[in-house]
Amino acid sequence: MIALFRMMRNKRLFSLMIGLILFIAVMGFSLGNRSNLSWPEKFINDTVSYVQQWFYKPAGYMAGLFEDIRMMRQLYEENEQLRTTVARYARDRSTYNFLQSENERLKDALGFTQEQMELYNYKYLIAQVISVSPDPYNKTIKINLGSKHGVRTNMAVTTVDGLVGLVSRVSPFSSTVTPITELNGQTKGIAATVTGKESESFGIIESFNSETGQLLMTKIEENDKLAVGDEVITSGLGNVFPRGVVIGSVVSRQVGDFGLTHTAHIEPAAKMDKLTEVFVVQVPGFEELDQ
Repeated sequence: MIALFRMMRNKRLFSLMIGLILFIAVMGFSLGNRSNLSWPEKFINDTVSYVQQWFYKPAGYMAGLFEDIRMMRQLYEENEQLRTTVARYARDRSTYNFLQSENERLKDALGFTQEQMELYNYKYLIAQVISVSPDPYNKTIKINLGSKHGVRTNMAVTTVDGLVGLVSRVSPFSSTVTPITELNGQTKGIAATVTGKESESFGIIESFNSETGQLLMTKIEENDKLAVGDEVITSGLGNVFPRGVVIGSVVSRQVGDFGLTHTAHIEPAAKMDKLTEVFVVQVPGFEELDQ
């Protein structure tokens, strides 16, 4: 029994030595500089490569998918930031344009009122236009100043460009203005003269022609110095309109219907379709007149 055990032990030791020698031989053979592979190596290499490609491609697709998702999220966030920036820029630009426009208007208004006060000692109440009547047969303008602010009927209303009209109705906190474009020959006319020719020119702004968009000035004497291109202003006669308020410029002059006096067509200076702010003119000692 002991002899059998020793024999088996010697066989296992012998087999282990043979296996170790073969392993070393295979290792040496594999690590050697060979240009050609053996057929087992080729078979194993091709098999492993074939299996690897089926794992590699899906892994590559998944990696690319996650990368695309990450890029899409970055693009979405960047687009949101750009949208916010553009919206903020548009808002700031709009605010800037409004403030710039308002600043220019206020500068012009300040210069206008200072110049007028120095010339005629008038007081100007600045008012905002609330609404403009759409009625073609009764066009009126509503402003946000009324009797509580010192506004009275028959006060002249103007802009930095020129005469707008006359206050026709007054409430405590708002007033209605009848524009000069509503002159029809039956209402009170506007006594007018020419800048620089105040003592040599006189006429009455009597009506407005809606087709030509021009005012008609009548009762001009034949030897009057009024000429095409002159600036027409209020004369102050009649105690209704203050003097020196620009009405418009002379477009043409012609002989009147009866040949005794001349008439002239006047282009209004005020831009009636772009009214946002107006001035109510307070003349010292002005008393409310009945219509």
